[in-house]
Order: sequence, then C-alpha cells, then structure tokens
Amino acid sequence: MSIFGLPLSVTARAGTNIALVKYWGKRDATLNLPATGSLSLTLANFGSETTVRFAPDAESPDGGDRITLDGTPAPPPFAERVSRFLDLIRHDARVGLPAEVATHNSVPTAAGLASSAAGFAALALAAARAAGMNLAPSELSALARRGSGSAARSIFGGFVEMAAGTQRNGSDACAQELLPAGAWDVRLVVAIASDGPKAIASSEAMELTAKTSPYYAGWVQAVPQDLVAARAAVLAQDLAGLGRVAERSAMRMHACAMAADPPILYWNAATLAAMDTVRRLRSAGTQAFFTIDAGPHVKVLCATRDAVLVEPALAATPGVLRTLVLAPGPGAEVVREERR
Repeated sequence: MSIFGLPLSVTARAGTNIALVKYWGKRDATLNLPATGSLSLTLANFGSETTVRFAPDAESPDGGDRITLDGTPAPPPFAERVSRFLDLIRHDARVGLPAEVATHNSVPTAAGLASSAAGFAALALAAARAAGMNLAPSELSALARRGSGSAARSIFGGFVEMAAGTQRNGSDACAQELLPAGAWDVRLVVAIASDGPKAIASSEAMELTAKTSPYYAGWVQAVPQDLVAARAAVLAQDLAGLGRVAERSAMRMHACAMAADPPILYWNAATLAAMDTVRRLRSAGTQAFFTIDAGPHVKVLCATRDAVLVEPALAATPGVLRTLVLAPGPGAEVVREERR
C-alpha cells in the first residue's frame, strides 16, 4: 500500500454502461448477485472519476471515512454505501485505516442514467490499487458488483456480458468483454426526459418486483434466450438483431415492474413520446432502437452515420429536455497514482 510509509493515492475513471439485455432482480441481495445475466454497452466520456487514499489523516471529524461528491461532503446515504464497500476492501487487504474518497460525476446521480455503475467501478479500481491489491479483471468485476450490480460491467469497455453465476459465494458472477469499444461504429443517443432523481431506487424497485409481480418468474425465465440472441448479434455486428432484443428486454422489464404491488412506473409523457419518435424514424428507414432503464430517459442505439438524424428528432420530441450523443468507451482505468 505504501513505500517509506507514504500512502498511495490512486485516481481511476470508469464510464457508465447501458444495459441492452436487462438485469432486474437479485438471487442474493447480500452479495448483490443478479437473478439473470445481462449485456451492456460501456460509454465514453460519461461516468465517474474517483480518488482514494487510505491513511491515518483521512479520518473524518465523526471518525469515519472522509467522502466527497463533486467537491462537497457526500450525502449520508451515499457516504454510508461507499464506506460499506470500502470495508470489503479493508477486510480483504488487511488495511485498518480510514479512507479519503473524492468522486466527481459527469452523470447525474440517481437519475436513471447508471451513475452507480460508473461510480462503483471507478471506486473498486482506485480503492483496490490504493490498498495494494492486484486483482485480475474478473476479480475486479466481481468486487465492483458488491457495490452496484451493473458496476461489474463498467470494468470492461465496449459491449460487455455479465454472468449471473452459479456459485453461492458469487465468485463467477462477473463480466467479460464481448467486443471492444472501437470495433463497431455505433452511437447511443440519450433523450433526457426529466431532471432530478428517480422516484424509487433500483434496488428497492427490484426487491418489490421480485416479491410482488406475477410476471417476475416469466421475466427471469426469458432472459437467457435474449442473451443468446444479443450475444450473437453483437459478435456479428447486426444492429437490427441487437436492437430488436434490446427493445424487447426493456419492455419486458418495465412490464414486470409495472405489475408489482404497488406498481412501479418510471415513464412519463416524454418517455412515451420519445419511443414513438424512434418508431417513426424506423418506419422511415432509419435503423434506431430504444432501451429504457430504471428511469424515464430513452436511450437510442443507432449507427454513427444515423445519429445526425436521430438526435434532432429526439430533441424536437415534446417533453424531451435535452439530448446526448455518446460513443462506446473503454473500461475502467487508472489515470493517476501518487504518493503523499
């Protein structure tokens, strides 16, 4: 962890990822083990950068870790979640020191844009390195999963598949890269449908869905078939094939959540209007396909050359606040190390 007693400060960066075959529900909440596999696209220049340092002087005034988010003290729920995750690393690395953690997000937090995926992937890499751990990518992916299920995928770039795993300890519930970021010339156009945090957190919504939705068992049973089709489409770079699976997976996930008791509805009027825009674009000959995560925003997969048609059409959609055009990006990476 240090040389000559000087703590190692590590800064890592990770991009958020958007699931094209969704994971919704857990087989073990304590270990954050997903009930199904999933498949996603990691994005460039849209994620988190986190710096971690374990040291005696890192202790906060209340005796815990010193954690900031975008330059200010982190809200207590966020700080507690980060400290619990750091405890896993302290245990495995036998580090009995508080940590100083500074996270900066280019993704709105808890808004349905997968900020936790990028955040915990960057945190896992930075904290593990700062604690002196030398983890293989699959081990780092399994570690990141403990913080956020989707963070396991942000360890890798481009198109990524996450395995649900079968081991009770979760050792095989990790991700792997299917196709690197530069291999396929595609874009994800995001239609922002609201500002502010989503009404119900993903973990809470997953638990409620699993307990009360009559469609949940059918959802879990259907995902493996979608994964087979999506994996084949990614490897063949078949946009239409992947797009059909992505739309089907998103609609099934949300139908399952809507059938929970009480119902979980993330969509708003702009969500529905954006979906209609995508369908109209496709009817006019543009290959564009939507997906929606736990939030109202609509993400549209298309060829790079078609983004110039998709983006203005979404921007003109009633209720859409703004749009983003995002490219496939790399996996989590260390951007700076220094000794203090």
